[in-house]
Amino acid sequence: MTRLIVTTDSSAAGAIQGAGLGDLVLAIERRLVLGPLPSDAEHRAFFSPRTTQALGLHWLDHTPAWRLEGAGVRGRGLVDLLSECDTAELWMGSEPNAQLILLWLLDHCSTEKAAVSKLSIRHLDFAVGDVAPEQLVKLNPPIGKLAEDHLELAGRAWCAYCGPTLQAWFNLLEADLSPLPQLEHCVVDLLEELPNVTSGLGTTETRMLQLIAPGEVQPFHVFPGHQKPNDRRVYDYWEVGALLDGLARCPVPAVAGLEEGPFTLDMHDDARRFAQYKQSLMSLTDFGMAVLTGEEDFRRHNPFRRWWGGTLLTSERLWRWDAEHRALIAPD
Repeated sequence: MTRLIVTTDSSAAGAIQGAGLGDLVLAIERRLVLGPLPSDAEHRAFFSPRTTQALGLHWLDHTPAWRLEGAGVRGRGLVDLLSECDTAELWMGSEPNAQLILLWLLDHCSTEKAAVSKLSIRHLDFAVGDVAPEQLVKLNPPIGKLAEDHLELAGRAWCAYCGPTLQAWFNLLEADLSPLPQLEHCVVDLLEELPNVTSGLGTTETRMLQLIAPGEVQPFHVFPGHQKPNDRRVYDYWEVGALLDGLARCPVPAVAGLEEGPFTLDMHDDARRFAQYKQSLMSLTDFGMAVLTGEEDFRRHNPFRRWWGGTLLTSERLWRWDAEHRALIAPD
């Protein structure tokens, strides 16, 4: 094997493999933007050789087994695999989850000089999975060798994201983030998903209410996606479904008309329930309209508990974001 490519999306991996740009293309699809982070032990084990890691907690778990077996790399640790490659490229998208995986991966490799020497980063400003393989060959995104400043910044940013408060993450905005060109957008995008100082909702939830406001809107109209009106790219399909549940299935709902739920695999596996969900005609409640106009605070009427990196946000300990002043508001 001479050339390894690591990305964070299976469709991107398929496009890169189809374009013949790498001998082995691996996708890491671990979600880090919502829910509790893995434990310290799970963090250490994620990029290590396969031993007793649970499914989903090893970096190769999202690559098809046939591809791993064909390349003879099943169960390998990241550093071990890098040592066998002539070159390795990181094709990480600009969306926050991809950038978090990049930080995690670089932090893991930072003490392994031999492994780091193999790594280069492709600076992407487009969704690789949306590009046909024949077009991808012609694009040739800019590439840069990994250097010490990349590793130092990645380690600092990853530590900040895993911290018990959000202050260190916010403080990144005062640092020179240029070694990792997409990091500033990642920092701001995630801060924007904190409860707003006025409405109590993050930007994705706010956009969903805006799209529901005209009334008689079906659920998947408000989900983000390629060429869809919701252009937020922080959360994936399942996470957005959970956010919509949170707006509609709470003590004081902002959304009415969501006929089925919760948004789980069980619901998807039940054809009748899933069809009813898709056919729901949603509208805003009076309270939802007041939240959207800034007259009501959603979080003052509904309980809140959500992990943001290493920080547990609750109704009693709620960090907020002031978008107008680009300021982080700590709990009282």
